[in-house]
Amino acid sequence: MNNDNSHQDSNANAANLEAANNEQALSPKAPYLEAFTNVVESRRSVRRFTDTPISDDVLRDCLRLAMLAPNSSNLQPWEFYVINTPKKRAKANKICMNQNGARTANRLIAVVARTDTWRDNAKQNIRKFPDGAAPKKVRDYYERIVPLDFLRGPAGIISIAKWGMTKAVRQFKGPVKSPYYTYEDIKNWAMYNTALAAENLILALRAHGFDSCAMGGFDEPALKKLLKLGNHHHVVMMIGAGERADNGIYHSQFRFDYDQFVKEV
Repeated sequence: MNNDNSHQDSNANAANLEAANNEQALSPKAPYLEAFTNVVESRRSVRRFTDTPISDDVLRDCLRLAMLAPNSSNLQPWEFYVINTPKKRAKANKICMNQNGARTANRLIAVVARTDTWRDNAKQNIRKFPDGAAPKKVRDYYERIVPLDFLRGPAGIISIAKWGMTKAVRQFKGPVKSPYYTYEDIKNWAMYNTALAAENLILALRAHGFDSCAMGGFDEPALKKLLKLGNHHHVVMMIGAGERADNGIYHSQFRFDYDQFVKEV
């Protein structure tokens, strides 16, 4: 990073820290605010990394924290492929267009959404329910409600019935959650849940003193072939991780105006 960028980032960090301290003074029940603010504000998309390794223990803890992400009904539709084999890593770098964020990373991780694990994971929620046997309400939810939400049936016949039922409920009883009518609905569900876990991974790496680069620039069919993934696997992003190099950040961070995106209604 050049000196101008370092100076600008230092000023920004000082201002952000002051804002966080002011907020904490107003929110005495926010004991983690300063640490969280530091993690979020120091996170950058790093394009070049040093040779410093990320230990297996650190990476394992980061992935553990990733899987604590919020997700729909605790169905956890994600997988993380840590590409360690040198031959596969070389191919993965090429599949990621040899971009610096992949090529120089100490670790390269494929974050994958699954559309075919919801049934098995629903059963796991019953088997592994904490503090004893799952209550009847929990068993009914995972054995009846969840399948009704996801099942589509031959030629989408169940989806058609769900559409009619949902329309009727909305008309006569009021709001009801939209079920998943198509495979694309289920794919979108799996991908946005998995993206939440990816963000946890990125922040966990930063909390451990490392950095990351979330990448969407890759050849998904080639990557799926390399990792032997099937039709129900969808690569949400690639994450390169490592220690930030001096020239790892290309410019100072900026965002558009708050009011452009936040609407009070």
